[in-house]
Amino acid sequence: MFVGERADSRALDELEAILRVVTEEVAGWRARALKAESDLKDAHPRGGAASRPDPELRGRVGDLESENRVLRLRVEAARARVGELLQRLTFLEEQANAAAGGNGGRRAEAK
Repeated sequence: MFVGERADSRALDELEAILRVVTEEVAGWRARALKAESDLKDAHPRGGAASRPDPELRGRVGDLESENRVLRLRVEAARARVGELLQRLTFLEEQANAAAGGNGGRRAEAK
């Protein structure tokens, strides 16, 4: 086993878990956005400007805009965390490569 192999494995597992969560959240947001667009098209089937949007739709749009702001902040935080994990992983890989450099990248055999 390489010196940094266990730490690399943990960092990769953590990164993969975060990426799975972010991917699932993005898929959910996309589905909600598509539904909201569909609802909006259904409310205005001709595609023309409406005289006055339904108060319920205005409220829904406001709610979605607020939720969108919160979700953007969460995505940005997740993006920053993934960046930190990538930096950490790069550092660990460099350490492992430097430690293995003295023996051609191979583990020393026990005698």
